[in-house]
Amino acid sequence: MTLQYDPTRCTLCPRSCGGDRTQAKGRCRMPDHPVLARAALHHWEEPPLSGTRGAGTVFFSGCSLGCVFCQNESISQQDFGKAVSLDRLPEIFQELIAQGAHNIDLVNPTHYAHVVAQALEEPLSVPVVWNSGGYDKVETLRALEGKVQIYLPDFKYPDEEGAKKYAAARDYPAVAQAAIREMVRQTGPYEMDGQGILKRGVIIRHLLLPGRLNQAKEVMDWVANTFPPHTVLFSLMSQYIPWGKAEDYPELNRRLRKSEIRAAVAYMENLGLDGFSQEESAATAEYIPAFDLTGVE
Repeated sequence: MTLQYDPTRCTLCPRSCGGDRTQAKGRCRMPDHPVLARAALHHWEEPPLSGTRGAGTVFFSGCSLGCVFCQNESISQQDFGKAVSLDRLPEIFQELIAQGAHNIDLVNPTHYAHVVAQALEEPLSVPVVWNSGGYDKVETLRALEGKVQIYLPDFKYPDEEGAKKYAAARDYPAVAQAAIREMVRQTGPYEMDGQGILKRGVIIRHLLLPGRLNQAKEVMDWVANTFPPHTVLFSLMSQYIPWGKAEDYPELNRRLRKSEIRAAVAYMENLGLDGFSQEESAATAEYIPAFDLTGVE
């Protein structure tokens, strides 16, 4: 399937804003060419992604979703980054592979699907990870089939009210569910190599938010009821700390309680979901990457 993209009227993401990317006037605020904030080995992704050598993370600037609590707000909402050429991006991939990256981990690539498709015209020697907020168009994902081996979507909001309040995206639940189904269709059940490194498959992430334990359970129920056992991996994340605009939302302006984390982990275990849960100690700013143009220039 050919990717449908008009730089003067962009409809790559579910916002379908029709913005002129040649003038950086879309909802993502990003130009047509790639803007990056960091490209480096990262050791704090899920174990089968980071492995022993690290995931080759490439952080794209800008974002079309815009969650109020985003920990990467300096690049996703304040748009820090540096423009690179279309020729430079594949070079960065190869540099990370030469450093030993287990994979090329594209972080927040949704609004740069056209760039990713071009940069991956030649297959890489390691798997490609599409690491997104889950707010992806099925049509766009289908155009990437065969170029992406691993999908790492968030499923942030199972409820329209939460999605509207925290991301101005009431359609998020339906969009994310359809996107995740498409991702699983493309990859099939997850596969590991002999060293426990993910070769292909889908890891569904959910960030536990303060006061939203019931919504976390709803996400886990959907995963358990939608996919047969051992089809997908689930990552329950407990790294939330108040960040970004969270101070404007009193219910989010606190850290997670230990009881919330323990209850969510127990629910995941009771459902028998394959996957991972973070330690309580993950809730620290130390795990937020330094967005300093490492590996970009």
